[in-house]
This record gives sequence, structure tokens and C-alpha cells, in this order.
Amino acid sequence: MDTRRWISIALMASAASSVLLAGCVVAPASPPYYVSEPVMVAPPPPRVEVIGVAPMAGYIWIGGYWRWGGRHHEWVPGHWEAPRPGHRWVPHRWEHEGPQWRLHGGRWERH
Repeated sequence: MDTRRWISIALMASAASSVLLAGCVVAPASPPYYVSEPVMVAPPPPRVEVIGVAPMAGYIWIGGYWRWGGRHHEWVPGHWEAPRPGHRWVPHRWEHEGPQWRLHGGRWERH
């Protein structure tokens, strides 16, 4: 009788852990670095953003940036992100390359 009870407890525990783990999501790592296609139109100056209160202590503000939408620049607003231990945020930036401009995407970088 003791063995049957132990087996039934073990089965219930494994069923419960299966249900709990079913909600876990494993996200793929973001690409290490993003570089856009060059464009001929310089980006506008950055917008002044109103930065509200962080949703949780320690969150980091990721500033907005201009991206190229195919025909014109489009503003991507900033947002809060949880910090990543051992990393620092490198913001998006536009670089002038001869007559063209190229967006280098923001990324988390080990430090």
C-alpha cells in the first residue's frame, strides 16, 4: 500500500510540474548586431521624449531613434527594459558614410 501511495504522489508531482513548465517560454537570443541598408537622406534630429517613471526599480530607459521606413524616416519611441546583468546598452546610431547614411542598431553588449 505504501508503494502505491508513493507512486501516486510522484505521478501527481510530475503532472503538476509539467503544467507549470508548460507556461515557460524560451526566447531566442537577439542578433548580435544590426546594420541597415544605406540611405541617401540624413535622419532628423532626435525627438525630445518625456521619460516617465520606470515600471520597476533598476529598469533602464532605451531611448527612441529614427529608422528608415522605405521612403522616409519613422520615429521609434523609447521604452523601459529590464537590465541584463554583465551588459550595458549601446544605443542606436546613424553614421555618415560618404553621401549615404547607415543605421547601426542598438544592442546589449557585455562589459
